[in-house]
Formats: sequence, C-alpha cells, structure tokens
Amino acid sequence: MITPLTLHFSLEELTTTDHRQFDNTPNPDELANLNRLAKFLEQVKTALGDKPVMINSAFRSEAVNNAVGSRNTSQHRVGCAADIRIPGMTPDEVVKTIMAAGLGYDQIIREFDRWTHISIPNNPEDKPRQQALIIDRSGTRPYA
Repeated sequence: MITPLTLHFSLEELTTTDHRQFDNTPNPDELANLNRLAKFLEQVKTALGDKPVMINSAFRSEAVNNAVGSRNTSQHRVGCAADIRIPGMTPDEVVKTIMAAGLGYDQIIREFDRWTHISIPNNPEDKPRQQALIIDRSGTRPYA
C-alpha cells in the first residue's frame, strides 16, 4: 500500500533504499520532517515546470546512512533532505532554476554533476540558510 504525503510524493518514495537489509522506518519526528520535505518538493516540482522529480535518496536511518558512508549530521538522517534527478535537465540547470525561483531551501548542492541535493531546515522554525554548493572530485566549494 502506498502512503501519500502529498499529491506527487509518497512515504515509500522518500524512504526507499538499496540497502534493504536495514530498517529504514522513520520515527514520528522524522516522519513530520518527511511531510515538510514532501510539501517543499511540491514547490520544487512546480518551479521546475512540473517535470518529474526522481528521488535517488531521502530519509536514511542510522544503519542506512552508515552503509552509504555518510556523516551522522547529514540532513538525510532526520528526513530533511533529498537527492533528486530531473529527466531532461542537468543538475546545474536544476540548481539554477531552483535558486532563481526563490524557494526557501536550506542547502542545494550540485553533487558530482550527477544529481542535486536539496534540503529544508532541520527545525520548522529555523530560517533556511540558502546555502548553495558544488561537491565533486575537487572537493566542496560555494556554487558560483
């Protein structure tokens, strides 16, 4: 059974992982964050001309996060981040479009020119940092 969070995003879509040997079930706080993230992803979808938003990764339990080699401070851990791909758009085009739309993202990162990481603040009352970065073989640097 599919559990819709919003019109275009489901709980299953935001918790799917290739590391199926690990439980990836969000707790109530993480679920609340996933609901906020899904609502934000609807804004992203609209800004991108209603193109499909393909989720590579969103919520990651501690075990899944460790399996992918990410830090425990990753916003994926608390349900506030998603790595996305948009068919027909490069990650650079996605970043530029979202930035131009003035959406309240916390971070937007062009990662290895293969996908776009987008996040919301970990706490609903926090102001989005509007941090734009590039991560690739050269390291991490501001998006310019």
